[in-house]
Amino acid sequence: MAITSPSTPTFSASFYSSPAEGTLITCFPAAALSFSRRCQALIQHPTRRLTLSSRFNSSMPSDPGGSVSPDDGDVQNELHHMFSARGRRRGLPVFVTLPADAVGPTAGQVRRRKAMAQSFRALSAAGIEGVVLEVWWGLVERDQPGVYNWLGYWEIVAMARQCGLKVRAIMAFHQCGTQPGDPQWIPLPQWVLEEINKNPDLAYSDRFGRRNTEYISLGCDILPVLRGRSPVQAYTDFMRSFRNAFKPLLGNVITEIQVGMGPAGELRYPSCPSEKLMWAWRTRELGEFQCYDKYMLASLNACAQEIGMREWGNGGPISASNLMQDPELTEFFKSENGSWNSPYGKFFLEWYSRMLIIHGERICREAETIFRGIEVKTSAKLASIHWHYGTQSHPSELTAGYYNTYKRDGYLPIARMFGRYGFSLCCTCFEMQDEEEKQMNPVSSPEGLIRQLLLAAMVCDVPVEGENSAAYLDDRSFNQVLKMSRSYSEGVERSCFTFNFVRMDKNLFEYQNWVRFTRFVKQMSAANIFRARLGSADFHASITDSWRAGYALACS
Repeated sequence: MAITSPSTPTFSASFYSSPAEGTLITCFPAAALSFSRRCQALIQHPTRRLTLSSRFNSSMPSDPGGSVSPDDGDVQNELHHMFSARGRRRGLPVFVTLPADAVGPTAGQVRRRKAMAQSFRALSAAGIEGVVLEVWWGLVERDQPGVYNWLGYWEIVAMARQCGLKVRAIMAFHQCGTQPGDPQWIPLPQWVLEEINKNPDLAYSDRFGRRNTEYISLGCDILPVLRGRSPVQAYTDFMRSFRNAFKPLLGNVITEIQVGMGPAGELRYPSCPSEKLMWAWRTRELGEFQCYDKYMLASLNACAQEIGMREWGNGGPISASNLMQDPELTEFFKSENGSWNSPYGKFFLEWYSRMLIIHGERICREAETIFRGIEVKTSAKLASIHWHYGTQSHPSELTAGYYNTYKRDGYLPIARMFGRYGFSLCCTCFEMQDEEEKQMNPVSSPEGLIRQLLLAAMVCDVPVEGENSAAYLDDRSFNQVLKMSRSYSEGVERSCFTFNFVRMDKNLFEYQNWVRFTRFVKQMSAANIFRARLGSADFHASITDSWRAGYALACS
């Protein structure tokens, strides 16, 4: 993004005739001109023109004109000065995840702009460190490969900056929602879906032939199946374009990039659809192994032939599920002589979990290269699948790709891989309690799983980001988050833990909920440096802003 003369704010775009030419691109329609004026006002540089562009070919060096480069250092110096003091705050910083549909379907406009601005003011007054913003592949690169539209996201980042909030950006390479018509439906890019329609094996498949299009199968990670690019190349080009488009804000406003690596942004297989997984811990879903697209089967077959066991390469375990969702009624998962612990079971689970780790490492390597030299943190997320944690085989973890059993630590290799690339580990369910969950499911243990993940992170010196799995706003849930957070962070000198509250909606800003939430934020922070002291003018201002934000969200 080159900031040039003080003429009327406009956006320019360059186009190319074919990907082979290796040209750039970020596309901005003429209709965006009104947005550009608003955006410039928000970032307090109304007299400067912004021209956003990005390189398409990942092998080509960045064009000086293809990044955001102020004609002087004023913007970057101002950003550094604004956030340097906040960066010295102690305690456990709290971030708030924005609504998934914060940006509209065309990625060019912010939805509920007025409510968003009021919400940001309330969050800032309450002492929130920043916001978590999901940047959807299906919106930014929606219609054509290599054509990126960052306008709506730029405006949100500018609004956050104006309110003194940091931004944690999620590179969301997965589907949001369940189906067309869902209020928050964001599919993969249209051109990707067209390729999946031509070649259904780009989608994961279980043994019944059921396809899952939430995320492209990792079996074709490095194959040129997306109009000449591999999925990993497409993810890499997307991240590079993001870096170029937001370059002056990286490290000052945008302080972290979380890289999506699977369904729901988590490094896992879609063992059961994400919308079902939200309540799978209630129904005790075992899940299905996702290894039946032709690319996964080819890899499995090759590995089986390498060890001289060709018959092991025809697919996953055939006796790994049942209608009652009871692992003890399956031949594969049962505790006594279950085949998960047989030579075949060990071979298959090693291959299945190793493929997932290789996928994560490929993306970590690319992200580390792209953001190297920039003061921005990187992270990735793991699923907290706890509803069979008290069994020997941990079946629902195995089908998701985590080879974690009562005698094998499946998370330590992942944490070790994250540590090699300087990634933080994000995990959820921090508000859940064993005492409550075991009343409904005796073999569930969210606390046990979280403790294992925290231990793996601690052993590998990996920072942790905690999350809640559901937006409960009661004191019991907040106290549980405090308990689990401090179990990792106490006694550690450097800042190594942050918390993402998922997510912002009108309920958060209801008076009693807001009072409980701000009390929680204060408890997470060091009391003597908490900006919104109870009873202070700032706190009362946050109450007023929260009421306005809640009202605006309810009416939008």
